[in-house]
Amino acid sequence: MIYGFIREHSNEFAVESYHYNKKRIERLMKEIGLKAIQKRKFKRTTNSEHNLPLKDNLLNRYFNVKEPDRAWASDITYIPTAEGWLYLAVIIDLYSRKVVGWSMDKRMNKELVIRALEMAIKNRKPSRGLIFHSDRGSQYASYEFQKILWKHGIRSSMSRKGDCWDNAVVESFFSTIKTELIFHKKYQTRKQARRDIFEYIEIFYNRIRLHSSLDYKSPEEYENERNIFKLCV
Repeated sequence: MIYGFIREHSNEFAVESYHYNKKRIERLMKEIGLKAIQKRKFKRTTNSEHNLPLKDNLLNRYFNVKEPDRAWASDITYIPTAEGWLYLAVIIDLYSRKVVGWSMDKRMNKELVIRALEMAIKNRKPSRGLIFHSDRGSQYASYEFQKILWKHGIRSSMSRKGDCWDNAVVESFFSTIKTELIFHKKYQTRKQARRDIFEYIEIFYNRIRLHSSLDYKSPEEYENERNIFKLCV
């Protein structure tokens, strides 16, 4: 798979910019046997039909965050396997697009997002005042989840009903992981899917995959460079 090749040969690549027309790209892809991957539609996992308290949209689509751990965004998606669905919850720091917390389970319940949140808090130790943005799903609106946010001084923010653009960064991540990894696979077991997704997030996406919004750096490289810059100022 393409991301596996890049991971294995990452030290051989130099970050440079080239401009080619569409026909040349098509010819080069054909010569080396590459085909463009078409994005697939997938069902929503949000259950907003509940009576739990909802929060205002504090983020309001402000995705260009200038400091780490000032705004996180989260959502849930699903991965098909022969054993049934495997649900994936992720938390992304909007500053660097890094996945700072994640969790997988065969059930899409509040424990799924709680585990992802606990991982993110343990890894990042955010200051009070951080905005946590999600949809209006019952998992995020649950008393148990909101209690953890309150305990750590994290402000809950929720998308408007049925508006996926309010959480566009996480939606984009799910589209990317499905296009680059999941759509290539027919998983027989959840264990197989877990292994591949772990490797994609922790080894490839956070450390190797380049982002145009980060000046063509990986999330980890982007954060490290700016940490060094701060120390030198």
